Amino acid sequence: MRAAVFTGHGEPLEIREIAEPEPDATGVVVETDVCGICRSDWHAWQGDPVWESRGFEEGHVLGHEPAGVVVDVGEEVEHVREGDRVTVPFNLADGTCPSCRNAHSNRCDNRIPLGLAPESKGAFGERFHVPWADFNVVPLPDGVSQVEMAGMGCRFMTSFHGLVHRADVTAGDWVAVHGCGGVGLSAVHVADALGANVVAVDLFDEKLAFAAELGAVATVNAEEVGDVPTEVAAITDGGADVSVDALGIAETCRNSILSLRKGGQHVQIGLTSSEEGGEVSLPTDRMVLKEIEFVGAVGMPRPRYDEIFRMIEHGKLDPEAIVSETVSLEDVPERLAAMTEFDTTGIPVVEF
Repeated sequence: MRAAVFTGHGEPLEIREIAEPEPDATGVVVETDVCGICRSDWHAWQGDPVWESRGFEEGHVLGHEPAGVVVDVGEEVEHVREGDRVTVPFNLADGTCPSCRNAHSNRCDNRIPLGLAPESKGAFGERFHVPWADFNVVPLPDGVSQVEMAGMGCRFMTSFHGLVHRADVTAGDWVAVHGCGGVGLSAVHVADALGANVVAVDLFDEKLAFAAELGAVATVNAEEVGDVPTEVAAITDGGADVSVDALGIAETCRNSILSLRKGGQHVQIGLTSSEEGGEVSLPTDRMVLKEIEFVGAVGMPRPRYDEIFRMIEHGKLDPEAIVSETVSLEDVPERLAAMTEFDTTGIPVVEF
């Protein structure tokens, strides 16, 4: 089968013929119809301190925001059939650990991040393997398209989980979103659907305009404003109730925390690059004195996907609105490389 394969950290992906995946006893093979191209793929490609990407060997396949059709089923699989239209969480979980049993499968003790760990080849190929399929496979409702599902991949799911399950966003709240890439734009859209007033922050006017289309009531160009937290405080009359770092660099993390009013909640979604090395200095005393909460969000528990499906069904969410372009497999190396200079808007999706 054809796939875009890893050749080295920072080296261009190559389109090659590789061996077909085969299902293990509890797994299935899915034929890929679409897959989002995500900044987490970029982090792993660069060898940043994320997942287990430093253990990649040449020939590894990235890609963790897929939708497709089941084409092969392991002998112990009971609830998944060939021909099913499906997606999967990017945090593949065993369904049996304490976290899974307590509805937190995104934190599974034995989780395998699809395409982001050496033992799991991802969906930048024509087919990919899903372990523990009875737990991980998510059937697509009839009203959800494949491209819409790719738009609903890790970025959208993590934003939804962060704002709905990890923070306490309610109607009328001020929500600041720092960084308007795919995950940030997803956060803007989700927060707007929850009835919040969103302030979007970015360096690029094109991305801020996209954020406004998705519901942001105010935008801040961080390159044109000397003090982002002060600007956010002025817009929100004292600071945001919830603020999201959707990028993961030291500046956006600190700006997000400093943008909050007393008792505010900071949601960390963006992962750091090699420059931060997984750690960022925080204004700890300020956080204590203002009783600010710091929470992380990664993916979304498998059992809660229906919450998003119901909101889509009733027209409250539209993940496809964040999909900026569909490209071919041959375009994946170039679109991934474009993320180095933040030269992508919205969510690019590879269509097979």
